[in-house]
Amino acid sequence: MLWLKAFHLFFVVAWFAGIFYLPRLFVYHALAREPSCVAQLRVMERRLYRLMSLAGTLALAFGLGLLAAGWWRALPTARWLQIKLVLVALLVAYHFWCGREVGRLAAGLPARTSRFYRIVNELPALLLLAIVLLAVLRPF
Repeated sequence: MLWLKAFHLFFVVAWFAGIFYLPRLFVYHALAREPSCVAQLRVMERRLYRLMSLAGTLALAFGLGLLAAGWWRALPTARWLQIKLVLVALLVAYHFWCGREVGRLAAGLPARTSRFYRIVNELPALLLLAIVLLAVLRPF
């Protein structure tokens, strides 16, 4: 079970690296004026989304492995775990929103404002904080 947890944590860190950086690329995209810069950002956004999708998939797979290895027994009574899984579902939804945004920008649709992307970039940090606190403290 410790191997599953170690790999789960590794891929969560890799996933979050992408989740934190991709919206920053969106900020640069919103501010970019040179066509060559916009083209380079599109390539970077697409590649990063692919890598973070792989990391996220593996993080979820190892997380499900942890559930299968025994955490599922705690699921009916461990409120902390239930809430954590809801927050992970929100994180997955955020991930897919990022993918939609990559697609929008690749299609040449106008970027949202840099301020919007800066605000949106803070959401996963709040989710991560809540998830870590729940997993470590197990308050309920």
